[in-house]
Amino acid sequence: MTPSKDTSPKTSVRTSDGRKDLRKVLGYALPFGVSAALIVWLFHKVDVRTIISITRESCDYRWLLAMCAVLVVSRSVRGIRWGIQLRAAGVRRMPAFAEMVSIYGAYALNLILTGVGEVWRCIYVARRQRASLSTVVGTDLGDRISDAIMITLLTLLTVVVASPVLRRFMDHYSIGRDVVAILSSPWLWICLAGVVGALVWVMRSHSQNSIVLRIRRECANLWDGFRVLFTMKHQLRFWSYTLVIWVAYFLLTYLSFFAFPFTRALVRPELAYGLLPGLVVFVFGSVSIAVPASGGLGPWNLAVIFALSLYGVDNADAATFAMVVWAFQTVTQVLLGVVSAAYIARYRRDNRQGRRQSSSSSSPRSAGARQG
Repeated sequence: MTPSKDTSPKTSVRTSDGRKDLRKVLGYALPFGVSAALIVWLFHKVDVRTIISITRESCDYRWLLAMCAVLVVSRSVRGIRWGIQLRAAGVRRMPAFAEMVSIYGAYALNLILTGVGEVWRCIYVARRQRASLSTVVGTDLGDRISDAIMITLLTLLTVVVASPVLRRFMDHYSIGRDVVAILSSPWLWICLAGVVGALVWVMRSHSQNSIVLRIRRECANLWDGFRVLFTMKHQLRFWSYTLVIWVAYFLLTYLSFFAFPFTRALVRPELAYGLLPGLVVFVFGSVSIAVPASGGLGPWNLAVIFALSLYGVDNADAATFAMVVWAFQTVTQVLLGVVSAAYIARYRRDNRQGRRQSSSSSSPRSAGARQG
């Protein structure tokens, strides 16, 4: 007699747990794997000793320190801007420094694993302010959507103002010609329309499916986070802060140009005093964040190297620029993470002391009431 398959609830639970563990492993391993593979490839192409030699002999660290100061400003303003979103969503006001700290800690944790910082800052604010976690997550999604809007606008601006250098790339490299051919092919847009149509049909015909319901909930949270950007109070202040943040992000690249002679040579009148190559390098680096990698290590460096090569910068020089700038930004974010941890530890200690003092001061009154 053939034994029947075990379809008990325990078996399905073990299978479900196994799938969750596999997803967690992939979620942790993928960013590290991408970073490691790209960095190995990068150092296979560029000699590390050359990078160290260039850094020692020709780097002006004053400009890199100025860049780090601008990075601190950008993170601080980003925290204050998020506070506007949180209050618009009904979360109680936090002190401005607490808003900043939430961003400091998030970016520091993202250096370890992409996305961990976003999860942490949502949980931190929800617990600190005793707010709904889903509401806080919605504001975080809105925060990221505003980033996507700015990156899209900057990419379009780059295509317009830096079209000559981009056109030279498209004409000179086979990958550029391939990109143009793909984007101009009607089959690409026909396939995209077919995929969108299929998704709409699945969402409507299987409306009670658990996966479809989950996708709808995620889309609803996304929409709520997006909608608050245009319905909240102080919209002018929010978008003004957004402009300040992205100008500061651009300055991170532009100020770094002055730290090295080969990028300082790009600061000349025919290149709008370095603004055009700075914009191209900045946008290429910003778009690279779509690739999952720990702290952007790997994708960001290669994107910056490639963008600088469009303006004739040698691979070794471009690699030096990318690695040194990334290292200074990373150290700054780690230090901000330490500030965040110290602030949170002190806040929790003060809260515990306050609760103990409150309970001790109320105990004599309660004892007197019992005697009475």
